[in-house]
Amino acid sequence: MAKPKKEATLMDKVVGLCKRRGFVYPGSEIYGGLANAWDFGPLGVELLKNLKDAWWKKFVTERIDMVGLDAAILMNPTAWEASGHVGSFSDPLMDCKKCKSRERADKLVETWQHDNRSDEQPANWAGEKTPPQDMLDFINAKNITCPKCGSLEWTLPKAFNLMFKTQQGVVEGEGKDIYLRPETAQGIFVNFKNVQTTSRKKIPFGIAQIGKAFRNEITPGNFVFRTREFEQMEIEYFCKPGTDPEYHDFWKKFCMDWYLGLGVTPDNLRLRDHDAAELSHYSNGTSDIEYRYPFGWGELCGIASRTNYDLSQHMEYSSKDLQYFDEAAREKYIPFVIEPSLGVQRSALVFLCDAYEEEEIKEGDTRVVLHLHNQLAPVKIAVMPLAKKIADNAKPVFDILVQQLGLNMDFDVQGSIGKRYRRQDEVGTPYCITFDYDSLDDNAVTIRERDSMDQQRIKIDELVPFFREKFTY
Repeated sequence: MAKPKKEATLMDKVVGLCKRRGFVYPGSEIYGGLANAWDFGPLGVELLKNLKDAWWKKFVTERIDMVGLDAAILMNPTAWEASGHVGSFSDPLMDCKKCKSRERADKLVETWQHDNRSDEQPANWAGEKTPPQDMLDFINAKNITCPKCGSLEWTLPKAFNLMFKTQQGVVEGEGKDIYLRPETAQGIFVNFKNVQTTSRKKIPFGIAQIGKAFRNEITPGNFVFRTREFEQMEIEYFCKPGTDPEYHDFWKKFCMDWYLGLGVTPDNLRLRDHDAAELSHYSNGTSDIEYRYPFGWGELCGIASRTNYDLSQHMEYSSKDLQYFDEAAREKYIPFVIEPSLGVQRSALVFLCDAYEEEEIKEGDTRVVLHLHNQLAPVKIAVMPLAKKIADNAKPVFDILVQQLGLNMDFDVQGSIGKRYRRQDEVGTPYCITFDYDSLDDNAVTIRERDSMDQQRIKIDELVPFFREKFTY
């Protein structure tokens, strides 16, 4: 007897939609892929672009206390010694003695907690900083077996540095060791004086950056939740010592409001303050905005109060003065820093999971729809001639809207009109325009709205102001 087919989870459905519709593909797929490497397809790159544009607009463009930066991925290796990454940037990894697979000990514990809906945890629990023996004792006591072979024969967790190392130089073996950056923050810190001087900003002010980072870590395989190559949207907000608690609270609310404003379900978000044992060496307070992913609660955004650790370290290692002179107070000081850090791919995953719905229209008729915010939707408008023979007549409608609105649009002529509606629903297109035979006579088209499926007839020469209002954020 055949085994019953396992019911697809929300994550399975989102992953399938992403591959089927061109949001995300497995990296190097024709060669068998590469673990936890993903390529973003035609709709995926539009989603990421819209996401980054929305973040930049809210966090940078609309604020007079914010400027931007695009620092190099490769930095002088001394910068990573100063920041502490060379000496202490590591994950607790343990090996299965039977199959030799390597796993993150803290993630094994967290997976067990989620699967068993339990709050039990190892003694002296501090996430990745939990003492190795306490981690191993808990894993053995709870019979947390190897996910690869099912055995319970673990080595004691050991710290493994997460930075990707490469060499600078043309002769193999004779180059200088350098690293792919594991975070974008240090490029901001080493440029603090340059940016402050040239932008003439007075404290408090922030420096924002969107860029790639790389971490050679063991990943749990939850799609694009945790990858070795990822993109960050990050701010270092410089403030006067003593005012950091106020700005920490401000940025926690600001980040939460941004996600809510783009449509994330409030019940799927929560704010969690780190315990003292969890805090990084540079932080006097860190909070995570967490999301209820299909696999359980997980980090979405971190807001860290980094004190003046980074600037102090770079002052010491570079022998350069990175103090700020406060003209009003006539004093010098090393600024404190608040760091809101958001992952681009992780945020995209949240918006996809949160927007996904299988909506029953009537008995036996279900549509898949992505309720993406207009600002994030990869395709804003789809123009659909009712029949191919009038496609040439409909094309000027597409051309006018693209030229005057500058939005990413689709000209969809394949399949029945019903199938085209469903296809556009599935990729989150907010509006479809149907150009039919009546359009040839009355110069009007039918606009169909994605979420309500309501339709209205509107003159072609009224389309630009109609959609300009819909896509003004």
